[in-house]
Formats: sequence, structure tokens, C-alpha cells
Amino acid sequence: MQRWIDGIESDGFALVENGVAVEDCLELVQQFERQVSDESLKSSRGTVFAARNLIDDFPASRTVWREVGLVGLLENVLGPDAGLVRVLFFDKPADRSWNLPWHKDMTIAVADNSVATSSFTKPTHKSGVDHFEAPTAVLENMLTLRLHLDEVTERNGPLRVIPGSHANGKAAAVSTDDFVPIHAGVGDVLAMRPLISHSSGHTEEGSGLRRRILHLEFCGTPKLPDGVSWHRFVPVKSVG
Repeated sequence: MQRWIDGIESDGFALVENGVAVEDCLELVQQFERQVSDESLKSSRGTVFAARNLIDDFPASRTVWREVGLVGLLENVLGPDAGLVRVLFFDKPADRSWNLPWHKDMTIAVADNSVATSSFTKPTHKSGVDHFEAPTAVLENMLTLRLHLDEVTERNGPLRVIPGSHANGKAAAVSTDDFVPIHAGVGDVLAMRPLISHSSGHTEEGSGLRRRILHLEFCGTPKLPDGVSWHRFVPVKSVG
């Protein structure tokens, strides 16, 4: 575990191989396809390619990551008060692939973005939930776990990260030349700081490949500044 912690500290990311059992990932995919049926999220072939705010809509997202190693990692990096605050799902089916330019994740889901605040900015409303851009201090106390539900290679749009770019806060990476592509197997978990610069490319056209990711955001700060509250906060120490 120490090498993962060291990697997160120095590079802003670490790949936890076999973080979740393959059979659990397969079951998760089946549950997801049964439970998430919003037609607006589906590609022309009927596959869901994106979904937001799944903590309530997809209960398995609150438990699948509760492996001993992952819980230990979260508590070591974020402290004993860490909690799950948002869950997203991404896919890149070849018939409806997409790419992301270089960016940092700075938006969080909150209960109410009409609160008067000097700490939070850029209020938005996405998929029925209020969001804010969070202050740097909150983002620095967050960690994302990206659970790979498919093998990821160069052919299906892997995430690319700039090692060490999380240390620059919200500022963009000085250079994007020295990126690292994240290739992974089913069940591998990428632990990454939201302030690391990252991007991704397209899935190879006609390949029939997918790149399903369950994206879980955690924070070690249960109470936010200025009376702002998380939309959901599920303590890591809880059992449900």
C-alpha cells in the first residue's frame, strides 16, 4: 500500500492492480444495465455512455469499492473522516465515442448552490443536482477511484495523466508532452487526485470495443466552508 500512497503524493496517481475482483466487476456491469435505463444516456446501439450522481440511483456504487486495500488507502490518504461524495459512469462505445481535452476536475455536487459564499464559484445544475467549483483546499483533500470494468488499451481511449501536475493546484500543467497513458485490466483501480491534469482520446472506430469506468469521488472533509453541504456524503467507515 505504501507505494500507492507514495505515488499519489509524488505523481498524483497510482494504479491499484486487481483492486476489485473480476467477478464483482462483471456483476456490477449486469446490475448497472438492469438499473440504469434512461434512454437519453444511450448510444444508437442502446448502450449507456454516461451517467451522473449515481450514489442513490445505483446502490452497488456504495459497496463495490469496500475492499480492505481500497478502504485502507482512502483512510491513509484522506484521513478517518473520508466519505464518498459522487459517483459517475463513463463508457466509450465505438459507435458513440468521445474525447476529453486536458483539464482538472474541480466541480463537486452540493445540496444547494444558491448559498452565499466567497469560497465556491461557478454554480451549475447537472442531472438534477446542484454543483459548485470547489476551493483548492477542498480539492486537495479529495481522491478519485476509477474502477475499470473493461480492459483499457490504446484502442479504447485510455486516460492520459501528467505526473506531478496536481501540485500546481488549479493551474494548468506547464507541458502536456510527458503524459502517461493508463492501461488497465478489468478490476484495476486508478487512484488519482482530481487536480492532476488529464485527458483521453477516442475508441477506435469499428473496433466494437468499450471502455466502461465507474468513477468514485471521495473527500476527507465532511463539512464544507461557508455553510455549503455535500449533495451526498457516505462515510468510508459505514457498512451500507
